[in-house]
Amino acid sequence: MATSAACVRISSFHYNNNNFSKLCFFRTLDNSSSMLERLLCSSSLHHFLSHKTKLSSLPRNYLYPFRRPLAVISHRPIHPYKVVAMAERTPASTSHSRNKHTNRLAAEHSPYLLQHAHNPVDWFAWGEEAFAEARKRDVPIFLSIGYSTCHWCHVMEVESFEDEGVAKLLNDWFVSIKVDREERPDVDKVYMTYVQALYGGGGWPLSVFLSPDLKPLMGGTYFPPEDKYGRPGFKTILRKVKDAWDKKRDMLAQSGAFAIEQLSEALSASASSNKLPDELPQNALRLCAEQLSKSYDSRFGGFGSAPKFPRPVEIQMMLYHSKKLEDTGKSGEASEGQKMVLFTLQCMAKGGIHDHVGGGFHRYSVDERWHVPHFEKMLYDQGQLANVYLDAFSLTKDVFYSYICRDILDYLRRDMIGPGGEIFSAEDADSAETEGATRKKEGAFYVWTSKEVEDILGEHAILFKEHYYLKPTGNCDLSRMSDPHNEFKGKNVLIELNDSSASASKLGMPLEKYLNILGECRRKLFDVRSKRPRPHLDDKVIVSWNGLVISSFARASKILKSEAESAMFNFPVVGSDRKEYMEVAESAASFIRRHLYDEQTHRLQHSFRNGPSKAPGFLDDYAFLISGLLDLYEFGSGTKWLVWAIELQNTQDELFLDREGGGYFNTTGEDPSVLLRVKEDHDGAEPSGNSVSVINLVRLASIVAGSKSDYYRQNAEHSLAVFETRLKDMAMAVPLMCCAADMLSVPSRKHVVLVGHKSSVDFENMLAAAHASYDLNKTVIHIDPADTEEMDFWEEHNSNNASMARNNFSADKVVALVCQNFSCSPPVTDPISLENLLLEKPSSTA
Repeated sequence: MATSAACVRISSFHYNNNNFSKLCFFRTLDNSSSMLERLLCSSSLHHFLSHKTKLSSLPRNYLYPFRRPLAVISHRPIHPYKVVAMAERTPASTSHSRNKHTNRLAAEHSPYLLQHAHNPVDWFAWGEEAFAEARKRDVPIFLSIGYSTCHWCHVMEVESFEDEGVAKLLNDWFVSIKVDREERPDVDKVYMTYVQALYGGGGWPLSVFLSPDLKPLMGGTYFPPEDKYGRPGFKTILRKVKDAWDKKRDMLAQSGAFAIEQLSEALSASASSNKLPDELPQNALRLCAEQLSKSYDSRFGGFGSAPKFPRPVEIQMMLYHSKKLEDTGKSGEASEGQKMVLFTLQCMAKGGIHDHVGGGFHRYSVDERWHVPHFEKMLYDQGQLANVYLDAFSLTKDVFYSYICRDILDYLRRDMIGPGGEIFSAEDADSAETEGATRKKEGAFYVWTSKEVEDILGEHAILFKEHYYLKPTGNCDLSRMSDPHNEFKGKNVLIELNDSSASASKLGMPLEKYLNILGECRRKLFDVRSKRPRPHLDDKVIVSWNGLVISSFARASKILKSEAESAMFNFPVVGSDRKEYMEVAESAASFIRRHLYDEQTHRLQHSFRNGPSKAPGFLDDYAFLISGLLDLYEFGSGTKWLVWAIELQNTQDELFLDREGGGYFNTTGEDPSVLLRVKEDHDGAEPSGNSVSVINLVRLASIVAGSKSDYYRQNAEHSLAVFETRLKDMAMAVPLMCCAADMLSVPSRKHVVLVGHKSSVDFENMLAAAHASYDLNKTVIHIDPADTEEMDFWEEHNSNNASMARNNFSADKVVALVCQNFSCSPPVTDPISLENLLLEKPSSTA
């Protein structure tokens, strides 16, 4: 097909800036050229379809024009424009319009929808009521998607959705629908995929216009209310869409239907065979490590340039690859990869992306030094980061890493857990500077002036300020990207630039005393900070994110047993008993089972707030929860979690598995309003449901025996075959899937079987020893032959384990066997012997 002039014009705008979606949008509506023709020749769409590129599989090395960027996903460089006024405008927490209006969203549970319940816009929630209204009135739908802790969502609300004039245009010409992307990720996926495929990028707030039958007509992200810098404002956009709907409706509808048809075909690929080529798993793992290594920042840590996101799946892959190299005698290469990871983890922990006063990590750093963050805190980051710091501790036994893991988990215990054991979703970046203030500012809760610190800390202020680089003029000056518009002038974001040992030595002070002083100073700052207005808490409970955190709490309960008895912790770490971490994991899992699981249908609901959401569980909910339940069992809890994990895997296969084509869809396909079913593979801020599912299947296949084990392995092989091209060509986009493929290819997985009374101290010590060394190709089974229910489970699912338990039971000891390659070691009964046995290098045939 020849490329038309219209295509050339639209393509030229793809490369411009954060407002590319507005530019393309405006030009499309303003030009009489066929919208369908534009779709057919869009370079972005062709790239998307030919590479089957998923939403967030795109590289992150683009520049932001603001210190606080849009929540953008893009794969092209974005050049700065003079839009500082937009960046500096901060939304008020209340406005006059809020006192005059109440719309349908007041009846919803989502914190994000409730934030818009008093807009003058006549909002609908996603559902048949809204769709029927659009059909009845024969008008297009305006769909706005965001989430409660999204800064630019708040900006667009204040500028446009609280404006009476904008509201009148929306109410007269459209049916307006609000969607919380965290509550309905399936809806978000459809229209974000469309915007990215057509325009080359996307983000939140997502603004899309739909036909009454939900086909996308046009879309973009954030729109300012008025025309600026030669770009259309939201009011202009609304008028253009209205005019296009009146005059070119058939053309728009045809283009939307075509786009959905093409995307559906691209994103639901089937495998050409039932398994990967034999050499591909190892090649993909090596390629992914090589690609990441090339993007490594040797000065400040991390993979890629600013803005820097902590992407735990990359760290997991690098550690896994290093372990494989070490096991095959390539210790030099293994050491290089491990050094990259450990230095990255150190830089993150010392940077401002880490909340030194309260614990936990912020979303990302706007600069290359991990210093000035976007201050939002997300649950999915906390769970994954706790796990990678645990892995680093397992490898090094350096208490620095276990301290950071505890720091994260103690933050969650203190601030993010509800009365029923449920774990909340997020904390906002913005808050009021003083009680009663109507203006919110990013980071207000977290930043400090030099004088504040001096007044609070007194005699220790100088030591503390030196350690955390605090200055009277503010410290956001380490990078030109940290604070380009002086939003934090005079403010300080804590960052550790100096080594504690060197600083203590310089002061002639024992290191322990120096660290104690820092800890006490942090506690004093925490007490003062607790009196400040807090950022908004999104107390929605999301199953998938809880699954990630269940895993980290369960794992910490045993891995941290390797900490030296002399290890000392300072605030915000409280030095919890490790057993309390297991209790948190069990409580969170129990909450989900009580409130979000149907015992009759064996189905999950996606989220909970004042009751279960209307949305069903998605693939990620099943996969991440199953992973957490497997960790609950392997790290010491009961077989009831294994029973539930197997039930959930059965349901997941029933609802999401493509039995003919392989792989798992992200949705059940039962909701006709969700136009795309996607087989997601990208491991980004969160791992993909398919990557986690393959690892779950490998683990389940090693726990059960017989035909069920074979079934799990076959599904894992078939699922990976769907993504063969990605593993070959774009391994860096699927780091956890690279690990999953390698795990499946391991000829014989190591089994550790513990037999004995579980109530004993010996059992706790032996279980901790079983988990003391880092090895993801290991399954830990623990059986108490005196427990009838437990023995019944093993008789049903793996009679070999039941026999092993009966034959090796000792009334006064806990017996451990390590099995691999169809043989088992002689039994051992003390933790040190078990640890040494597990540290032995695998044989060349293994």
